[in-house]
Amino acid sequence: MSPADAVELVPGRSYRSTLPATGTVHYRLELDGTTNLYASATVVPPPGRDISVIDGVRVSVRDSEGRSCDADTSSLGAGGSPHPVAAWAMREISPGRSLCDDAGTYYLAVERAAPDAKDASPDPWEMELTTVSEPALEETGPTRAPGEWNSATPAPVTGQPQRRAGGAGFAEATPVGQGVWRDGIRPGQTLFFKVPVDWGQQLHAGAELGSSGSDGSGFVATALDLDLYNPARGHVEDLGMSYNGEQKSKSLAPLPEAAHVNRLAPGRRTGAMRFAGSYYLVAHLTAEVADDFGDRPVPLTLRVRVSGAAQEGPGYAGRTVPSDVFTVTGEDRDAAAGGGTTGDGTAYRVLAVGGIGTGSALLAGLGVWTVVARRRALP
Repeated sequence: MSPADAVELVPGRSYRSTLPATGTVHYRLELDGTTNLYASATVVPPPGRDISVIDGVRVSVRDSEGRSCDADTSSLGAGGSPHPVAAWAMREISPGRSLCDDAGTYYLAVERAAPDAKDASPDPWEMELTTVSEPALEETGPTRAPGEWNSATPAPVTGQPQRRAGGAGFAEATPVGQGVWRDGIRPGQTLFFKVPVDWGQQLHAGAELGSSGSDGSGFVATALDLDLYNPARGHVEDLGMSYNGEQKSKSLAPLPEAAHVNRLAPGRRTGAMRFAGSYYLVAHLTAEVADDFGDRPVPLTLRVRVSGAAQEGPGYAGRTVPSDVFTVTGEDRDAAAGGGTTGDGTAYRVLAVGGIGTGSALLAGLGVWTVVARRRALP
């Protein structure tokens, strides 16, 4: 799809489409001269082992002349197992840069990261698109990057794990708060959780794989991927964990508290912690685990800590779209603590990409991103 044929994406709405194996697809963005826009694309290859570890999704926001405002790439990683990955790009109004701050037509460009790589999937991929807008501040904010923050790793949260089944996608992510949470994860499966993090609060999280409970033996170098995404579905941090059938744990690197000023930091990782709202923990167990330890679920434990007192927001001059995307409500906290569901009420619009069809190939259950790869029969 060329820019001339691009379908408009409206902030606050979610869309389903497909990403072809080759070529770039474009979507139109009509932006004013004061609002920040964040666009995210989540893709998932079809089940199977024909996949390149360097493939994934690349997104960029471009102005009407094709100049890049921002770009990001997410790869499938060393595990080589089909699973959802998301990348984000932004049009940001900043006093330190004049590129892309005019009102007008912009484009979101989406393409595969490495479609020509060895073992790259030749099939079109399922894709989900979201856009979020953020207004300017009522008063001029800080113009310098944040100073020091508490980078010490706290002691892991202890206590009896509570059962909390993971969701099947961003829109169906299961709310969790501070505590110890457990579910079973099958080889090839991806589970989604979301943690409410208010302004001024710091998130710490780690994952633990329990014993496989099988007689199998072996070693999988990258068995578990745990990714953290911010409320705009922008990638923040990740970890990879090996597995030999015995209990293993690992924590995400320390992150700064959620603060508007983080966007001035030079690193994209700190810059991603620029919002309050729901932060997503996405766990994927590589399909290769089934080869050594069978296809049964492996115990997955998440240890989540949210430290610091909630602070007032940055003082926006208008409303975000969606209106609650960068806020934490009492309902959010209750659901995270008590196991309720908040549900984001996401309604998807299906966009057909030239040559791909009318959306009939999309997953029947919207929001379902659980991919179960090739199964190995148990003896």
